[in-house]
Amino acid sequence: MNWLDISMPLHDQIPVWPGDAPFLYRRTWTKAESGTANVGELHMSTHAGTHIDAPFHIDESGQKVHELDLDVYIGKARVIHLLGKKKITAGDLSRFDLGRESRLLIRTGSWVDRSQFPGKFCYLDADIAPFLQEREIRLVGLDVPSADSADSRELPVHHAFLKAGIHLLENAVLDKIEEGIYEMIALPLPIRGGDASPVRAVIRPAGHDS
Repeated sequence: MNWLDISMPLHDQIPVWPGDAPFLYRRTWTKAESGTANVGELHMSTHAGTHIDAPFHIDESGQKVHELDLDVYIGKARVIHLLGKKKITAGDLSRFDLGRESRLLIRTGSWVDRSQFPGKFCYLDADIAPFLQEREIRLVGLDVPSADSADSRELPVHHAFLKAGIHLLENAVLDKIEEGIYEMIALPLPIRGGDASPVRAVIRPAGHDS
């Protein structure tokens, strides 16, 4: 089975967090004009599309993108569905068999129209952090723009995850992904000093022979 792309396509109309830098790609050279090649340039937020947050995002002394352990972003991941919820708590997660895989992807289904930034979306309760830490979860991926609520300014879930040593993957596209165990690759770019990084996140059912 081929790898399944769970990344948001990057294009000039991609919705970004209100007030954040819009995504822009343009060609600075064209093959027609130069006679040699097409060459483009990008202007974008580090949080555009599917991305990971580095601890530095919320902590001045936290790890920056280029300092992250890449092993966090490669390996077995469990996908679970928690649809129709406004907030996900540790109690919601307790019915799942967690802890065998150190990466957890949660499909909330709460971002329906990805052409528009959602005014509201499902978010996490901070009590999830110690619950997941006990089960040695190192990364949580979500299909929404933030682990915290859309109107949060204090970002309690981000801070709870930082304290628990859990990393975040946000804006994953999990609409057609069934529950189960997958292999995952979601590597950040080596942005020196970065607070976050876009990723090309891909998964495939575990046990696939290359």
